Amino acid sequence: MHVPSDGGYRNFRMVRIGIINPNSTVSMTGSIAVAARLTAQAGTEIIAMQNDSGPASIEGPIDGAKAVPGLLDRIERAERSDAVEVYIIACFDDTGLDAARMLTRKPVIGVGEAAARVASIVARRFTVITTLPVSVPILEDNLVRYGLSPFATVRASGIPVLALEANGEAALSIISEEIQEALRVDRADAIVLGCAGMSDMARRLASLHGVPVVEGVSAAVRLAELLVGLELHPRQDAFATSRRSMTASLAAATRSASTHSVSGG
Repeated sequence: MHVPSDGGYRNFRMVRIGIINPNSTVSMTGSIAVAARLTAQAGTEIIAMQNDSGPASIEGPIDGAKAVPGLLDRIERAERSDAVEVYIIACFDDTGLDAARMLTRKPVIGVGEAAARVASIVARRFTVITTLPVSVPILEDNLVRYGLSPFATVRASGIPVLALEANGEAALSIISEEIQEALRVDRADAIVLGCAGMSDMARRLASLHGVPVVEGVSAAVRLAELLVGLELHPRQDAFATSRRSMTASLAAATRSASTHSVSGG
């Protein structure tokens, strides 16, 4: 078999990844960007973006719903400038993921899905350790959608999102205790850190417990590089067709309602 002298990387080029923090906390956006750049390959550009109109943190379905309009607006603005080739939504709830994928032909990766899929490759069973109990049903529902629920358990550490930065060592100690329980009770073969704000803890926790620890920012960045490198993106009309169908259905419903209104008047 002929192997190119460049090792097969003759088509390698810079990858532009837009990573979006769906909340409005500047320090968290900075931490996410740092984690992404530490993972990214040389030549990958990380463009960190923030939802300035979003909640300070996303903890449960209400915060998630509040974050979606600003998140989608941020993607629409990035699309107009054509600044990135792939998007990452840096909230483990995968906030607004389906809607975001309908806005662009470019790949959109949720850090929750990325981490769970990577964990399922290296482990028969894994446990997701998230922040507050209010997030557990969201993550469990997502795992069902991704087809991974039979292999996963979700645990809440009881740590609010913003407390991960405010008292990092105490947070790491609590999460470490949850990992011990996950290994003992859940019989987990891998741990998934269920919040983008935990990204800087993964290596320490893996070393402490001797188990694979997956965090979503790193997993999503590497998947983004892979998709761009393989020139894979959503089918051109896949989401546009869905949008046209919805628009046509709404238009038909409006005409029907108007007809009934006229005939009834």
